[in-house]
Amino acid sequence: MSGEKTLATSLASSLAIASDHAGFPLKEYLKHALPDIDWKDLGPTGTDRVDYPDFAKKVAEAVAAGKAPAGVLVCGTGVGMSITANKIKGVRAAVVESECAARLSRRHNDANVLCLGARILAPEYAKEIVEAWLASEFEGGRHAERVQKIRELEASAHETHDTKFPNHPHHKPSKS
Repeated sequence: MSGEKTLATSLASSLAIASDHAGFPLKEYLKHALPDIDWKDLGPTGTDRVDYPDFAKKVAEAVAAGKAPAGVLVCGTGVGMSITANKIKGVRAAVVESECAARLSRRHNDANVLCLGARILAPEYAKEIVEAWLASEFEGGRHAERVQKIRELEASAHETHDTKFPNHPHHKPSKS
């Protein structure tokens, strides 16, 4: 894989990052432990209680809109952030607790948002996980076919919702 661009070497301008109050210390640690990354910190600014869906949404929307090539989310376990981020079309968020899972989430699933658990991971190991994730690249091939199936499922889920719930406040009328 020598010479290939990875997320770490092809960051357009920044890598989005956010947390909730439980993940705030780990978020700050990662920003300082990995100074070569131009972090776009989307909050919060302290350890006062906040709701993780608000911050997961910010990072997921930045990634989906192409404002950041990828993102990192940190909460107590990484699970809440992942569930929320995966609601945004185009986001493939993965909760990762090992370097192996970090590499495979990129290589096989083309994950574009990494979710970490501050109550699960030691800060130094979380840094190693981020480095492994950034150093890995999507392999394509049979994995691309699977990721395409995810995209198709995502698209049909949005279409089904609009058809079944036309009065929902997020409904967008179809263009006929």
